[in-house]
Amino acid sequence: MSQPILCTQNLSKAYSRHVVLRDINLEVYPGSLVGIVGENGSGKSTLLRILAGEARPNHGRIIRQGTFGYCPQVVILNEALTVKQHLDYFRAAYRLDNIERAEELLEELGYKQCRQSLVANLSGGTRQKLNLTLALMHKPQLLLLDEPYQGFDWETYLRFWELTQNLKAQGCAVLIISHMFFEQKRFDELYQLQDGLIKKIDVPLEEKPAQSKEVKKP
Repeated sequence: MSQPILCTQNLSKAYSRHVVLRDINLEVYPGSLVGIVGENGSGKSTLLRILAGEARPNHGRIIRQGTFGYCPQVVILNEALTVKQHLDYFRAAYRLDNIERAEELLEELGYKQCRQSLVANLSGGTRQKLNLTLALMHKPQLLLLDEPYQGFDWETYLRFWELTQNLKAQGCAVLIISHMFFEQKRFDELYQLQDGLIKKIDVPLEEKPAQSKEVKKP
């Protein structure tokens, strides 16, 4: 088995006397889709912020390999800039030669017609598409997502899962946190976060994804 691209060892986080995370041990492998489910206030977003380096744990260790992309739940974009301008700024930040991958994602997520639109004029779902594009345009090996499909219509929701399968096939690991998963069979590993503790949810073998049978939309 390959080495995990993300590993946590006894990760703990508390705010004053309020313990949010207790001894979290988690391994994420290349090409896998991992879900963490929990109620609001269970510490999901805190965990993801720690994994992304935005917050520090009180105890424990995080080991990340390779590059990663991060989509927080709250989309942070500049409303005075266009979609294209965001792509150009992030190209410079990532030190990319071009925005070819970003252009592919505009097509895959179905909003290429918005390239010259101001963010201020975009719907919540389209802003989320841009958020996802910015996290993926440098071709990360690990993608961290916090409630990624909020505001998506049904077609975009299906496009999202198709994109996720393509990322897996390319060896990218995807970690999604959410308060609810409707389609557990899509995941390779599922965990529940409750009372600061994480535990694995068994997914029946017959429900686990079979990539060889995945049918891509034309």
